Amino acid sequence: MNLFERFLTLWVGLCIVAGVALGHWLPGPFQAIGRMEVAQVNLPVAVLIWLMIIPMLLKIDFGALHQVREHWKGIGVTLFINWGVKPFSMALLGWIFVSHLFKPYLPADQIDSYIAGLILLAAAPCTAMVFVWSNLTNGEPHFTLSQVAVNDLIMVFAFAPMVGLLLGLSSITVPWDTLLLSVVLYIVVPVIVAQLWRKALLARGPQALAGTLAMLGPLSLVALLSTLVLLFGFQGEQIIKQPLVIAMLAVPITIQVYFNSGLAYLLNKKLGVAHCVAGPSALIGASNFFELAVAAAISLFGFQSGAALATVVGVLIEVPVMLSVVKLVNASKGWYESKVS
Repeated sequence: MNLFERFLTLWVGLCIVAGVALGHWLPGPFQAIGRMEVAQVNLPVAVLIWLMIIPMLLKIDFGALHQVREHWKGIGVTLFINWGVKPFSMALLGWIFVSHLFKPYLPADQIDSYIAGLILLAAAPCTAMVFVWSNLTNGEPHFTLSQVAVNDLIMVFAFAPMVGLLLGLSSITVPWDTLLLSVVLYIVVPVIVAQLWRKALLARGPQALAGTLAMLGPLSLVALLSTLVLLFGFQGEQIIKQPLVIAMLAVPITIQVYFNSGLAYLLNKKLGVAHCVAGPSALIGASNFFELAVAAAISLFGFQSGAALATVVGVLIEVPVMLSVVKLVNASKGWYESKVS
């Protein structure tokens, strides 16, 4: 990793602080940016997300799907966590903490909205940051590519029904057209653009793709940090006015990350999966596609909603907590590869 990537946690923290401060001191410009939307989708955020995701998606060869058979145990574990555990465990944690333990301290009219935001966050498996986590754990690249490809394909069809099911159980009406539009804009369109671009680059030779990826690498990180500034700028006033709410929403999200990554890691060990697969499998299983979650929350419930705030808290928690999980995975490699459970 270069110096910039090595201190990513620091840059993320600085961008969060900068976003909150700018949103508090300059609410007018951020409100103006917030109004730049089409069909309830914010255009500046969409552009930044595409700038971040498309360079990552350029690395994906959907022909790598045939390698699912080679890493089927690790992929099976991750899919089980992503679609069979994480959305439901988050709904349960939201019910325990938001609807019960923290309920007396939260705005009564936002309880359902907070839970909706948590569910949106958990129902979107990570796409863009997967490559960062895999790289930091020396993950098997073909496994990561296969896993992302499979998750993207499943998410196109399963994200909206999964969210609809869980939000429906919470007695919340889901505007399916808006939710499906978010899936198309934040998954389908970037995947198509990236694959067409990849094909054009490979037609000029592998070096053309490698050169483009090297050039776009810093752009992707800058887009990530700029997105954080913008998102936290949108929520700057709420974060400053509601620090206790932020802290309470962070509790179920943090528990969720450690629980799912730990469960995936242990399941991989029990199944005899190599550490270079188990590491990214655990991290992919625990992390979230927070860009999609934030976009869907804003589209469904608005910028000032509890759902939008909950997903933004997910952004706040995602990178620092996932970096701590990376350290735990790397530090436990000796234990993981030992024969004693």
